[in-house]
Amino acid sequence: MRRPPLLHVPFWLTYLFLYAPIAVLAFMSLNAGESPYTFEGFSLKWYGELAGNDKIQEGLVNTLVVALGTTVLATVLGTLLAVGMARYTRSRVLDAIGLLPAILPDLVLAIGLLVLYSAVNMTLGLHSVLLAHVVFAMAFVAAVVRTRLTHADTSLEEASRDLGANALTTFVRITLPQLAPGIAAGALLAFTLSVDEFVIAFFTAAPTEPTLPVVIYSMVRFGVTPEINALATLLLAVSFTVVIAAQRMTRLTESLS
Repeated sequence: MRRPPLLHVPFWLTYLFLYAPIAVLAFMSLNAGESPYTFEGFSLKWYGELAGNDKIQEGLVNTLVVALGTTVLATVLGTLLAVGMARYTRSRVLDAIGLLPAILPDLVLAIGLLVLYSAVNMTLGLHSVLLAHVVFAMAFVAAVVRTRLTHADTSLEEASRDLGANALTTFVRITLPQLAPGIAAGALLAFTLSVDEFVIAFFTAAPTEPTLPVVIYSMVRFGVTPEINALATLLLAVSFTVVIAAQRMTRLTESLS
């Protein structure tokens, strides 16, 4: 049946509302002038200014340290959590608890972790942000890996055990290769979530060791500049690239299932 042309209008208006501000931000990052609202010609000088900003460099290093650590820990723990929920538990309550950090609002999780750190007298720093990011990122990894695990061929694992392989050998040589696309997708997702996350980092980071989103927030409080637009554009490019890669991995997972 032929659809009325007017049905596409709300669709395109929604996309325009969502992506027009992002396009304007990226366009204004190429502004030669200092005003974020008046375009005065094309220039890449604001991208060069980022390299000389010590606060941004410090925030970027802190963010990468936390993101890489979160990716490694969340991937390992999330994979083990997915295997445990799929193979060794049959409780919906435990399943819900395992995935709860992915459902909770960031503000609630941030306040809860801050209270926990205060209760155990833990000093704030990159380690506290790292642990906080691992808590919610591992839940996303577990969800992605578990999806792949439900379609894994269990007969191969049974054959491995029948041929004399122990549980560890079977897991390393049979289960992990089948889960590899899901694990890779979960790792990319954990990295993206950690790089972009602001609320939890704002509550759990030390003032002397801010992550890049916290640095951006402190700069935006005094007004948006083309330098901020350039930095936001770079973050968008990185996020889009990683998310697209994660989607490719997810599709590969589905095609192999």
